[in-house]
Amino acid sequence: MSALIAFIRAVDAVNEVVGRVVAWLTFGTVAVCFLVVVLRYVFSIGFIWLQELYVWQHAVVFMLGAGYTLLHGGHVRVDIFYARMDPRRRAVVDLFGTFVFLLPWLGVVIYYGMPFQILSWRLLEPSSQSDGLPGFFLLKSVIPAFCVLVGLQGLAIAARSILVLAGREEYAPAQSGH
Repeated sequence: MSALIAFIRAVDAVNEVVGRVVAWLTFGTVAVCFLVVVLRYVFSIGFIWLQELYVWQHAVVFMLGAGYTLLHGGHVRVDIFYARMDPRRRAVVDLFGTFVFLLPWLGVVIYYGMPFQILSWRLLEPSSQSDGLPGFFLLKSVIPAFCVLVGLQGLAIAARSILVLAGREEYAPAQSGH
């Protein structure tokens, strides 16, 4: 049991740090977007690379922040049923959801996404826009990072569920929005 607890704490800590760090890119996204608008509509100047920068920042926030969102119960679920369940039933639902839906879906993403990412790195793929950012291959690297962070958090949820089913209800995840 202590190994499960250590695993949960480690995964939670990693996703907490990653989530808090990439959250700052949200500010960067807004700042760069504001700059693009001012340059375009006030000075009639446009830069493709600057427009791509805020889109890429948003993509990084979305992909790398997904594990943090899962940690804090921010993903969509049918709370009308889940919220009314006792901790043991929620643990069963979380175990089922993790192993039947989440992990297989992440496996599909890795299986079909990795060849594109590997090829992108081999080519050092730039943006498809002529004046775009040069490192599109770097952006594609967040796909496997997304799968690792969300997959680890899913396993941490499964570990919490096992602890709850073993009578350690203090490890039940806090319900979001309550």
